[in-house]
Amino acid sequence: MEFLLENILNLVGFLVGLAIGIVSIIGYRNTGSPTLFRLSIAFFSISIGFFVIWAGYMIEDFIIKAGSLERWIQTLGIAIQTIGYFFIAFSHSIKSLFPKSRYFRSVGIFPLFIVSSVHVEHIFRSVSFILLAYGAIETILSYFENKNKGAISVAAGLSFLALGEFLGWYSFVFPESILYFVSMVIKIAGLIALFIPVSKVPLTKIKFDESFD
Repeated sequence: MEFLLENILNLVGFLVGLAIGIVSIIGYRNTGSPTLFRLSIAFFSISIGFFVIWAGYMIEDFIIKAGSLERWIQTLGIAIQTIGYFFIAFSHSIKSLFPKSRYFRSVGIFPLFIVSSVHVEHIFRSVSFILLAYGAIETILSYFENKNKGAISVAAGLSFLALGEFLGWYSFVFPESILYFVSMVIKIAGLIALFIPVSKVPLTKIKFDESFD
């Protein structure tokens, strides 16, 4: 039952990420927006990450039948997703890899020292959480400055993704709990929230009046 649920959630994550990536690349081709180009890379990366994990479960379920997913496959999928989160965070107002405040830099780096002695998968999850959390905070601050309603959806999406990554890491502490499945559902909800502002970009080429030629 757990294998089936994980297969379904990873497949849904793959399809949602792929759909948003396609919309983003169409928007980029029609507007030339560098932000949409970065977002297309981000969502395609996240989609591929979900696909790698889903394919690993499928191979395990129908071919290998060892009873558990190879850890390196999950780590690879999460690493690819982390690349996507990097592009999402930097597409939504993060201007530098670390904030200017020394205090926030120390808080951001601290989790890396905590997980440096454990599996590399935890490091990827920590990096993802840091990027997404800072992205959510800066997007919220941007909303208070500019009152852009689209920023609310972006901040919510980044927050959901950050919470999903945190719960995904925490599920290793309590492996028999439902935290992993909850984290997957929250991450998918975050992707859908990010899809709302992306879906508003033009999906057809902008035509100019011939009188301006």
